[in-house]
Amino acid sequence: MADNGITPRERDYSQWYLDVISSAELCDYSPVKGSMVLRPHGFAVWDLMKGELDQRFKDTGHVNAYFPLLIPVSFLSKEAEHVEGFAKECAVVTHHRLRAAAGGGVEPDPTARLEEPLVIRPTSETIIWHMYGKWIQSHRDLPILINQWANVVRWEMKTRPFLRTAEFLWQEGHTAHATADEAVEETKKMLGVYADFAENVMACPVIPGVKSASERFAGAVDTMCIEAMMQNGWALQAGTSHFLGQNFAKAFDVTFTGDSGVREYVWATSWGVSTRLVGAVIMTHSDDTGLVLPPMLAPVQVVITPIWKGEAEKAGVVAFADKVAKALKGLRVKVDARDQLKPGAKYFEWERKGVPLRLEIGPRDVAQNSVFAAPRTGGGKFGIPVDDNLKATVEAKLADIQGVLLQRAKERLAARTFRVDSYAEFKEKIEGGGFFLVNWCDDAANEATIKEETKATIRCYPLDGQAPTGPCFYSGRPATHVALFARAY
Repeated sequence: MADNGITPRERDYSQWYLDVISSAELCDYSPVKGSMVLRPHGFAVWDLMKGELDQRFKDTGHVNAYFPLLIPVSFLSKEAEHVEGFAKECAVVTHHRLRAAAGGGVEPDPTARLEEPLVIRPTSETIIWHMYGKWIQSHRDLPILINQWANVVRWEMKTRPFLRTAEFLWQEGHTAHATADEAVEETKKMLGVYADFAENVMACPVIPGVKSASERFAGAVDTMCIEAMMQNGWALQAGTSHFLGQNFAKAFDVTFTGDSGVREYVWATSWGVSTRLVGAVIMTHSDDTGLVLPPMLAPVQVVITPIWKGEAEKAGVVAFADKVAKALKGLRVKVDARDQLKPGAKYFEWERKGVPLRLEIGPRDVAQNSVFAAPRTGGGKFGIPVDDNLKATVEAKLADIQGVLLQRAKERLAARTFRVDSYAEFKEKIEGGGFFLVNWCDDAANEATIKEETKATIRCYPLDGQAPTGPCFYSGRPATHVALFARAY
């Protein structure tokens, strides 16, 4: 571990990730194994993500609603693939009351056993399609375009903060349509919303694609996804959008009367992203000093640190810092005028928390009516005059930092994406991480063997229009796809 308490990435990437989270005070471990407590700084990042995404959903015609946390067990049994996909991850409520135990403490009251056990939602398709069955009668009731912000529980055995936890926050969109074409178009549209958000807000370039059958969402006809590359070359699935066909409509008998007067089953989609996006931002941009946040997702975009020696200097410097903060109204600004910390300690703290831009103000800066700026992305300090253009200058620098982070991530993605033609070459290179584009003949058994031997999976079949240029890199049979393989979180 380095002197700053953060393990260097090159030494131990997994420990580096945990150290960055701890030093930035993003989350902490809860008493329940596999669950996390989102601390204010971590929740603020998620809150900014939520606000940006929520507006995008509303701009595309969606509205928010809320559905129950508890779902009857029988609902999950109605769609066979769905129950098979989630059965091992479900937490089940069997009693509605506790009583005092003979040896002290409490225990479930045997007389309060539920007639039907309830599942804590791992996802909400079943309860939502039960309700859609009540709300949809004719084509005039369609489409339904609903999003839900909620928490879900999936009882994970191996957990990692933000990336994989037993309980996490997310949004789940659930839409109902009169035709398959409308539903497919919705699936693609929402994948585009996610890809745009990832690139333009998270500064994370992604590869959109279609999942293989083995990686498909349980109960979906097709799953589309965006895959992001972390600094160690591993993939992180950053969002999914599912074309559900009529599977859930048939399971819950949701039909409508079409123009012809004939009853037809409804067509469905679902789509979602979660707090794992916070983990994606951490692993895409942070360094060995600590967290690095793109300005659009930084709870504090600008920290102002007044510097003084003795009380005689303090009042003037702090007053000038407050003046600068007022001039930057509309940005997320923090003035750190704490007496108990020296300037170096303040710099260190805000760097670890990922603040994009630090403005230092000492007596000389006050005299010169300027501030000294230090970007979190490096490149050296520079002065900024405190004049009518101050806010525009700072906004331009924040936009530059956002662009620098995106460009760095794009260059990393390009440099570590490889086209390989043989399985021997793939096995040799996969140890170093990266994305691997290969000619592929769709075969679930071969896919499983590759995963067992290399720990790499098909992340997606990219939607960039690439066509196979030769036989399958594994089997030698005629290729059906270009597949993107990588190790993944």
